Amino acid sequence: MRPPLELLGTAGHTGAVTAEQKKSVKHHLKHSFGFSGFKPNQQDIIDASLAGRDLFAALPTGGGKSLCYQLPALVRPGLTVVVSPLIALMKDQVDAARENGLAAAYINSSQDADTARGVWRELSAGKVKLLYVSPERLSGAEFRAALRSFKVAAFAVDEAHCVSEWGHEFRPDYRTLSNLRTEFPDAPIAAFTATATREVQQDVVTQLGLRDPFIVRAGFNRPELRYRVLRKAKAEQQIVNFVAEHPGDPGIVYRSTRKATEQTAEALQRVGVAAEAYHAGLSDDVRSQVQERFVRDGIQVVVATIAFGMGIDKSNVRWILHGDLPKSLEGYYQETGRAGRDGEPADTLLLWGAQDIAIIRRHIENMQVEHEHHAAEERLRQVLRYVESGVCRRTTLLSHFDEHYPGSCGGCDVCLGEIEFDDCTVPAQKLLSAAVRTGEVFGAHHLVDIVTGTATDRVLERGHNELPTFGVGTEHDRQWWLSLARDLESGSYLLRRESEGGRPGGFMLSSKGRLLLRGKESFAAARRADSGPAAKTSSAAKTARGVQAGSAAAQTAAAAQAALRPDQEELFRCLKGLRKKIAGERGVPPYVVFSDKTLKVMTRNRPTDPSALLRCHGVGDRKLEAYGARFLDAIRGFLASGECGEKE
Repeated sequence: MRPPLELLGTAGHTGAVTAEQKKSVKHHLKHSFGFSGFKPNQQDIIDASLAGRDLFAALPTGGGKSLCYQLPALVRPGLTVVVSPLIALMKDQVDAARENGLAAAYINSSQDADTARGVWRELSAGKVKLLYVSPERLSGAEFRAALRSFKVAAFAVDEAHCVSEWGHEFRPDYRTLSNLRTEFPDAPIAAFTATATREVQQDVVTQLGLRDPFIVRAGFNRPELRYRVLRKAKAEQQIVNFVAEHPGDPGIVYRSTRKATEQTAEALQRVGVAAEAYHAGLSDDVRSQVQERFVRDGIQVVVATIAFGMGIDKSNVRWILHGDLPKSLEGYYQETGRAGRDGEPADTLLLWGAQDIAIIRRHIENMQVEHEHHAAEERLRQVLRYVESGVCRRTTLLSHFDEHYPGSCGGCDVCLGEIEFDDCTVPAQKLLSAAVRTGEVFGAHHLVDIVTGTATDRVLERGHNELPTFGVGTEHDRQWWLSLARDLESGSYLLRRESEGGRPGGFMLSSKGRLLLRGKESFAAARRADSGPAAKTSSAAKTARGVQAGSAAAQTAAAAQAALRPDQEELFRCLKGLRKKIAGERGVPPYVVFSDKTLKVMTRNRPTDPSALLRCHGVGDRKLEAYGARFLDAIRGFLASGECGEKE
């Protein structure tokens, strides 16, 4: 089991997990959820929860956060209240819990009075173990007073990064959750998120009043995701080409404006793709309908602004495409993380261009609050380092969360050999020399002014126009030099000094940078090998190049991406059709019945009796009883005739 990056505290600090509880946990893990073992860190978190600890858990998307509060809710007496950010998703979350045999319910403004009263009656009768509510509902003093009449055993705060104003999806109503500590002093609080810097983590702990919390920061790496970055040529056509390479696979296209979402959705519709736009300018009913159709496999693609996706449990999203430059790496990580939640391979592509940078910079210039202005500038710098760098994408992305990754991942365009490099040793030495000759205190813009021979007031005031490095880089334009500076920073040749007031400091050379300056190292900068709008390289060829590079990680990634055999693909399609039919009958999303991962296990194992089906990942007693017979009939029928026993 992969250890967490950081695990603070011992799970048994507040109380002890009894032998009976441990036995119950093991029983429910298999028979309620259909899992034979835990994912990394889950058992430590569950033990801490059952021991009565407050906890903060940062787990990657697909890391099994929901199990970490649902399983303890089954084992402990009393009610567990789950704070969930989006009303539109609560029904699906509750349906999924009920399919696993959990006594779950929700209360929100979408319910009529009779339905809400029914939930309150079930709560009074002690029939609910897991109650989902929104932060807006929980912010009401009257609602919290009503909750106090029940035995609230614990709180679980999902998407906890929304508590922090330093996070990318800050929600003011999440701040009111600080009342839980004072009004429910005996109920432990568990905070869960898939994306949190250490600054956000500390803010969440402080705002929620977590007492000596058990803290888990798991590795943020998503090995099932493939990361690619392309400069924009004809963005709309690039998007259409990418979607065409994933026929029938569900995916999300993120665009930065409402107009762009609608234009892209129309472009996809013109080529026969079932796509719909989603943005804040649409009515609540329309947005809800689009989301429901996507979650229930009614449409293939949603083209959306960042308003779409938070908390979505759809496990079979196979790709994410950013049609514009994201505003932060944290947001980008969260959005790409909505693909591959089932652990199966998924693709991501980010398109960007100079116009994206200009639009974001204009937005930053309009910010009136100084610290927000500086923070936005730093977020843009981080994103540009990511897209322009020739360093392994995972190395750059994970370093944002203070996680070291050595590179050679075998699952990004850099490591798969899709990026070409130019020898930039001499230009890099010119920039490093300018940094040293000016005392290693200036940022990229001033250093670029020097090497490009730009006589700004600041350059003239300091006499930097007299330096030997003044004007030595006129063969390249300003943007080229700024990109080179970001490459040197990404490669840790240049390090930023700390400064006061939240503003980024100037550059200083690292030990690597000094070796490069003295000619002891060489430096290559990335140059896109396939910058044309229609340039493509087959996935097989890309993977082969990664394997030929001798990277063990590349070989592992290639093996993980092995496709089903043709005969298996046909059975998989049959089982997906049956799953969709059953989901429609039960009024739940298809992934709630079984995930793609579970269907692939069935496809490979071909179980023909209940005991064999129960051994498949994701099949528990409740689901075996509910619809196991129909899946067994389908598999037996396929084995006998090559066709499904029951078709959609």
